[in-house]
Amino acid sequence: MFDILVYLYETYYRPDACPEPAALARKLSAVGFDDIEISEALDWLTGLTDAPLPDTIDASTGMRYYVDEEYIELGSAAIGFIAFLESAKVLGPIQREIVIERALACDESPIALSKLKIIVLMVLWSQGKEPDALMFDDLFSDDDEQEPRLLH
Repeated sequence: MFDILVYLYETYYRPDACPEPAALARKLSAVGFDDIEISEALDWLTGLTDAPLPDTIDASTGMRYYVDEEYIELGSAAIGFIAFLESAKVLGPIQREIVIERALACDESPIALSKLKIIVLMVLWSQGKEPDALMFDDLFSDDDEQEPRLLH
């Protein structure tokens, strides 16, 4: 599924340039993606576009606490990266909640950081936003096998 999401991000500059689901499924199949992966990706994308959240969250200055289930499903690396993106102003509170919801919709626990980065890119892409060049490089780097960054 994540290979398809990356393919969509790289192929369609804007989400509105993406064809309707039936046509998209045919195009993805023609490119060589598996039907099961295509179905999973389209379901995941439908969940992304159907994520209604109130506008009042955007003005929130409160702190986000994770319930035990979220902490177990996401893992500390993902939660730390989400907090980093929020502090760097890459994600707002609404985007953070969409990222969390879409990460929890995946069948992986805890979610790999490389997959979380793809989710973040897709959330930004779906909203027509693009991270700056440095953040883009960080989102496309594979930190799963690298040493953790030092904060000092």
